[in-house]
Parts: sequence; C-alpha cells; structure tokens
Amino acid sequence: MKRLIVAMTVVGVALPVFALSQDLGRRLGGENGPRRATADRPAPKLPDGKVDLSGVWTGGGDGDIVRLLKPGELDTIMQPWAKKLYAERNAVDGLDPYFSCMPGGPLRITGGFAWRLVQHPTTNTTHIFMLQEGNAHTYRQIFMDGRKHPEDPSPTWYGHSIGRWEGDTLVVDTIGLNDKFWLDPGGTPHTEKLHLVERYTRPDFTTLRREVTVEDPGAFTRPFTVTYTARLGTPESEILEYICIENNQYGLAQGLALPNTKK
Repeated sequence: MKRLIVAMTVVGVALPVFALSQDLGRRLGGENGPRRATADRPAPKLPDGKVDLSGVWTGGGDGDIVRLLKPGELDTIMQPWAKKLYAERNAVDGLDPYFSCMPGGPLRITGGFAWRLVQHPTTNTTHIFMLQEGNAHTYRQIFMDGRKHPEDPSPTWYGHSIGRWEGDTLVVDTIGLNDKFWLDPGGTPHTEKLHLVERYTRPDFTTLRREVTVEDPGAFTRPFTVTYTARLGTPESEILEYICIENNQYGLAQGLALPNTKK
C-alpha cells in the first residue's frame, strides 16, 4: 500500500511538471521552432520609431544574485546584518514569501512564469505594464509620461517606477519598495532604501536583455549590477490563468503537497 501511495504521489507531481515543461517548450518553439528561426531578425519598431519590447517573454529576472556576480562578491558587499539574515534564510527551506503567494518584487516578476510586456499606447507611450502569469496575475506599471518620483513614497511591493528612452534602451528607475520580498530565490535581503535602475535592450527579435543596478545603502556597502536575459515566446503564446491566494493553507503555492500532511 505504501508503495502504491508513493507511486501515485510521484505521478501526481510529475504530470503537472511535465505539462508545464511541454507548455514552456511550445512557447519557446523548441530547438527548431519559431524562436530559432527568427533569432536573426532585428528588433521591431513602433510607429514613433521606438523599439517595440512588447510580447510574451520567459525568464529575465529570477536567478540567484550570488550566481550572477563573481565568486564571493556578494558576500563581500553585504553588510553584517544582511549576511547573517541571508545565511539564516538559506538554512531553512520554505521561507520564501513568494511561495506563500506574495509578490516577488520588480526583479522576480519576470522569472519563473511567462510574462507579458505591454507598451501603451504604441505611439508616444505613456505607460508600460509587466503582467506576470504567476501569483494571482501580478502586474507592475512603469510611468513614461515624464512624471517624477514622489518625495516620500509609501513602500510597496513594486515601488514607484519611471522610465525614459536613451536611444534604443529603455531605462527604468524605481524607488519606494518595501522590504517584505526577497530580491531573489536565494534570499538576498534588502531595505526600504533599495533603488533599482534597469536598462532594457532588444538586441534581436527574440532576445530581451535586462541590466539591473542595485543600490541599497541599508544592506550593501556599494551598488552592484546583474544582467538577465529573457526569450520571446512563439506567436501564439499567451499568459495563462494562475490562481494563488495569500496565506494559502494547502502546501506550496504550486499545490504539490498531499492532503492531510504537513509537507
């Protein structure tokens, strides 16, 4: 009976994972699909001449920061309290607020799940939106209408973001972030002094490069920069419905736990 239960559990977990991997493969077009076939095309332009960054993308911001820097670099720039907290988070599984259906902050909105970038309107864009498939359809808005940051913003999960164009590069400046989310899955901490400057470029049709400078004098001794890469989905790609409610009482947000267990 125990073997049967284990077998059924493995199948129950494997099927959603397999389906997700199949869907992800379909979105990316596989080895010989649309992504490879169109990789040599130039980035499209909008009617006003600005680069068109819109589309359904995968990846671009959910990697552990420690792996994106030089070996040992993160350890040298974290302040003592941040270093201690980072070690504590790494010592215990399941602490990540993201797994309790909480927003992941500006960096992680583009990681883990498919996400859509929307430029509105397509001529003289005033707003850019990032729509994430995961965690209750999370969204982030970037103001492109020339406004400034508020003098004393109320800290939020995605902060206050203003953007501008520097040639074909979209530059996004964000402040007003709370300290409730982890910067990355590894548990890199931060404070409400966090300031992010992102630079988005589309070097070809299917690639979106994101260079992020992280500045937080409350947690780090100096600013540092990490780079992420997102890939364009196939033409028929869409972000899918995903329901994740805060304080979910049934296992991980992905629903992988068994009923009547503490796992």
